[in-house]
Amino acid sequence: MTITLNGEKKDIPDGLTVSGLLELLNIQHQRVAVERNEEIVKKAVYVSTVLKDGDALEVVSFMGGGPEGAGSRFNA
Repeated sequence: MTITLNGEKKDIPDGLTVSGLLELLNIQHQRVAVERNEEIVKKAVYVSTVLKDGDALEVVSFMGGGPEGAGSRFNA
């Protein structure tokens, strides 16, 4: 199936969860925020939130260092 991840189309396996996507991308879920179809996904439901064909996700990491370093999008 195809999703849009941080503005780029990406093919992923069917039935993948938010947690599974982060694992596939080697991203530690503790330091990111995930938005799915313009709604924030709570960390507590990453493992049970199944992605669907056409979903649009934004994955943003948190960094220190003041306003310029407040967040960074992962590259798809």
